[in-house]
Amino acid sequence: MNIVSRQWTRIFKTDIMHNQFCILGRALAYKSAFSLDKLYPTSNLKLFTPTFVPDDPNAKFDGHIPIKELDITYSRSSGAGGQHVNRTNSKVDLRLHVESATWLAESIRNKLLEQYKNKLSKEGYLIIKSELTRSQQLNLADALQKLREIIWEVAKPPSEIPPETLEMKRKQHLRAARQRLFEKRRHSEIKQSRGAPTMDF
Repeated sequence: MNIVSRQWTRIFKTDIMHNQFCILGRALAYKSAFSLDKLYPTSNLKLFTPTFVPDDPNAKFDGHIPIKELDITYSRSSGAGGQHVNRTNSKVDLRLHVESATWLAESIRNKLLEQYKNKLSKEGYLIIKSELTRSQQLNLADALQKLREIIWEVAKPPSEIPPETLEMKRKQHLRAARQRLFEKRRHSEIKQSRGAPTMDF
């Protein structure tokens, strides 16, 4: 065996011994009673990002809002907070241009324009502001949640009125009409009774 072979054999043995000692050291190392493998003994402790699956695949809006399609600006927040609010732009001003929001269904855009016409700017922007916390990211999340709830409310299909309710409303309208006619007839009779008596010769 030449010198090179002996050198490689020595390196190989050293590497094996080192790995064995490392494994033995990890096995004998102190672990807290609150370590992950003790809290979750059946878990494989692999972290992964779950794939978003909407509750209703056929829904017009699944809750996803593309931030690139929004105009977001930050400014100084008002209210309590000490010097922090004077140094950081934590207030969030989120603007959605409804007509150009092609990621929304056309029916949702039309309902937004109709129901929120008094809250739209002259340029057609739906403006949402948030200064709930001292954190810029939390305020952004709050503004996005507000926008998400608005779109969900608009995308919600109109509730169907049960036949029993329709029949009850029909009877209420009919009863009100009869009462109105009765009051008019009684009022007419009172006016006629106040007139001067007529005498026939």
